[in-house]
Amino acid sequence: MTQELTAVHTESPSSKPTGWWRDAVIYQVYVRSFADSDGDGVGDLRGIRSRLPHLARLGVDAVWLTPFYASPQADGGYDVADYRAVDPLFGTLEDAADLVRAAHDLGLRVIVDVVPNHTSDRHRWFQEALCDPSARARYHFRPGRGPGGDLPPNDWESVFGGPAWTRVDVPVGSGGSRPEAGGEWYLHLFAPEQPDLNWEHAEVREEFDSVLRFWLDLGVDGFRVDVAHGMVKPPGLPDIGHSGQARLIGEQVLPFFDQDGVHEIHRSWRRLLDSYSPALRPCGTPGQRIGVAEAWAPTSERLALYVRPDELHQAFNFRFLNCPWDPEAMRRVIDESLAATASVGAPTTWVLSNHDVVRHTTRYGSLARARAAALLMLALPGSAYLYQGEELGLPEVTDLPDEVRRDPAFRRGGPATGAQGASADGQEGLRDGCRVPMPWSGAEPPYGFGPGGSWLPQPADWAGLTVEAQTGDPHSTLELYRAALELRRALPGLGAGPDPAGNGEGNGMRWLDSPAGVLAFGRPGFVCTFNTRGTPVELPSPGRPVLSSSPLGGDGRTVLIPADSCTWWAI
Repeated sequence: MTQELTAVHTESPSSKPTGWWRDAVIYQVYVRSFADSDGDGVGDLRGIRSRLPHLARLGVDAVWLTPFYASPQADGGYDVADYRAVDPLFGTLEDAADLVRAAHDLGLRVIVDVVPNHTSDRHRWFQEALCDPSARARYHFRPGRGPGGDLPPNDWESVFGGPAWTRVDVPVGSGGSRPEAGGEWYLHLFAPEQPDLNWEHAEVREEFDSVLRFWLDLGVDGFRVDVAHGMVKPPGLPDIGHSGQARLIGEQVLPFFDQDGVHEIHRSWRRLLDSYSPALRPCGTPGQRIGVAEAWAPTSERLALYVRPDELHQAFNFRFLNCPWDPEAMRRVIDESLAATASVGAPTTWVLSNHDVVRHTTRYGSLARARAAALLMLALPGSAYLYQGEELGLPEVTDLPDEVRRDPAFRRGGPATGAQGASADGQEGLRDGCRVPMPWSGAEPPYGFGPGGSWLPQPADWAGLTVEAQTGDPHSTLELYRAALELRRALPGLGAGPDPAGNGEGNGMRWLDSPAGVLAFGRPGFVCTFNTRGTPVELPSPGRPVLSSSPLGGDGRTVLIPADSCTWWAI
């Protein structure tokens, strides 16, 4: 005996909010792992350009590229030495311009990373600071504590493990003589090769305005702002008073994250982005340029501050990504997320995987759950982010040899420094497992990734997971994603977010009565049922099934919802 599933018809919003990003599906490309054009085993811009038709056929609206700037690659390009140059590892500036044009010709927008919290230690500014203490105001240099200044200035710890401070030598003279030990310390919330910038310094703000304009003039459609919550530090850099190790993604309140001062920076960037928005892209689509915050905040309400009407357009919803396979927790996070963003008239974003976390196929424990979670995410109001390879159902690679790992956290000896003990948030040196290069075709590595090998080894059993192998197979995860994105465009109301004026929910979503362990909600002309139980559930049919992550059973009047599955219904 099951409780009746009551489908309700809800009215569409009276007017569709403007802005292509409000219901966009955006695909993240981890540049070094997507496609290699020159046989060096590392993905590059020409390789991405050659695979853009896959993204167009998949049905996404935009592609987000991880950093491809000039960099020593101490942290996969998130240590930038020159923000206006392409690293030779990935190509040339001309390759970047060609990629943007090719994407636009296919109707795809291009979002690039900007890394404003820190530079590389090879950046011209930091090299000047090492040689000349008078040039250090662009960063956070401080004298040490204790006898001889031998202790760090405070008790902060790095995201990648260990102290968040490194001491520099004192330069002696100008004739190249050997430096003395015992100089100041500089702050790095990430690796020592990533010194934090001082955003109180006017030159830092002016420089990044110029960098944004450089890439906007080249034609990009927006920026994903790395560590958008960390750019401003509290006055006096106070001690935390307890273990101060940070995480990229985690529920904690630390004084060096989510300072109110970051919002002034984001407002100024919004004004800059809006000044470019009236232009038209070459493919004729509206040229609205957007900013996306990679920001962690302790609550959904704090996160919503980043997407107020005069700030950035989107912010990643890490609380949804971190949510366990639990229907009550999922519903709570969905409700809180929608309510918080609706209060400021912004769309909610949904994401299950990215380059910093364990892939959700592994995190949730099965491909069946991963497929179900994908349909749940794509049925929710707002914008969705896909991470390369999730459309293939790729699992986390958990058995990489230590000698091939590149994550700086792994080398700094975090609590889990081997293939075992992968944490839910993907830190502790285990981020390499989600960055293994994409399999495109063929029966053995590198599976069409490029004419050579791959910078991280691919599993020997991935032949059945390639794009080639899954294309045309109606039961494959790739075809499930393609069908879902096609239906998302076709079914009325799907994807639409709240009214930008902040008038209530504005998304037409209503929770429906359902048995324990099942989430069900209605939207205009549509019902989604999501079974988190490990056993099938019999329900009255709420409409006509149009897509399911697992085959349905039943006699037409009732339907047997498979275990760990999600189904879309037209009503």
